[in-house]
Amino acid sequence: MTLVAFLAAVAIVLATCTGGSAVPSGKREQAVGRKATLPAAGRLGKSGAAPSSPPSSLLSSKTWSPSAWIAYLESKVKGQPGHLQPGSNPSVLPGPVLIADRNNSRLLLVDPKGRILWQFPAAGDLAPGQTFLSPDDAFFGPHGRHIIATQESDFAITLISLRTGHITWRYGHPGVPGSGPGYVDNPDDAMRLPNGNVIAADIKNCRLLYLSPSDPAPVHIYGLTDPYCYHQPPYRFGSPNGMFPMTNGNWLVTEINGDWVDQMTPAGKILWSVHPPGISYPSDTNEVSPNVFLTAAYTKPGVVEEFNSSGQLLWRYAPTGAAALNQPSLALPLPNGDVLLNDDWNDRVIVVNPKTNQVVWQYGVTGVPGSAPGYLYKPDGVDLAPPYSLLMTHAATMGIPPFPVPHG
Repeated sequence: MTLVAFLAAVAIVLATCTGGSAVPSGKREQAVGRKATLPAAGRLGKSGAAPSSPPSSLLSSKTWSPSAWIAYLESKVKGQPGHLQPGSNPSVLPGPVLIADRNNSRLLLVDPKGRILWQFPAAGDLAPGQTFLSPDDAFFGPHGRHIIATQESDFAITLISLRTGHITWRYGHPGVPGSGPGYVDNPDDAMRLPNGNVIAADIKNCRLLYLSPSDPAPVHIYGLTDPYCYHQPPYRFGSPNGMFPMTNGNWLVTEINGDWVDQMTPAGKILWSVHPPGISYPSDTNEVSPNVFLTAAYTKPGVVEEFNSSGQLLWRYAPTGAAALNQPSLALPLPNGDVLLNDDWNDRVIVVNPKTNQVVWQYGVTGVPGSAPGYLYKPDGVDLAPPYSLLMTHAATMGIPPFPVPHG
């Protein structure tokens, strides 16, 4: 069987199985300008880095699916060594992990054994004049065919097609902060909705945005656009740094100023607000299960904890000494009950078992920045690959803002 025929068969089988388709500066410092030295995809041999580009047969609209794409990538690294830290157990992950490797200005897809499956940008991915600097968060879209990334310190929100490997939409002006139509100032955690529109936190503008790719201005703005951020939702937000979907169709908003987490309806009604217990600077709070929420404290030493809407602490991970976290910014629950998180300033992504409070998986060398396989440089965001990715698992219940969207 030829490679083309094999890949076409893989695509068909997998598609059938999966069903087809004065304000804080934000939680990031400006990238220091070190560029990634990882070679472009297609020029990496047996070093454990990203494989060559998929053949055109896999990229055709009839055969392309997230599962087929991932299966192809996995087939190209089969038998290669991984780059995990000692003691890591690949079985704790359900599949590959997407990492926003901020100070290397790249996105990586790493399999549970620590092998790089894919990176963006690779050679030819960016159009002449395009840049992709300092991605701080990245999530697969609700259909698994795109990745949406925020470039907080570069003031842009970027949508990337996985089928083509190119940027297909961008909101903001890279390198230029602002608050007018088409501008953002420290955007964070953009989420693509099933209807193709986008929501995002806009930290320094003290607001939340509902965006449409067909409109150069926000469709709706939650909160007053103002350089003075404080907690008075829904009229004002205290430097919001995350807006995550809940299974009940509402949204979980995290505010830096005052250390608040709010449950907000898609229409903007606030149902409750609470302080995550015993931490300052909460980051990217999201839902584990009904009335169980997970947040990271972007502090040194760092904290990751679960709590409920009454502010009751349910679990806390706050190791000290050499094991201490250093400004973690995002933690996500795994299907097995473990917690995946990026420990930004320790240059690593880890999985923690809440029953033992032990690190059971680690990619990246603690406190050693780098760009070679097995190294990261201030990773600032994670997501699971389809079908376990955040927006895919929430797609059926994701709340859509009830505001009219221009067409044209």
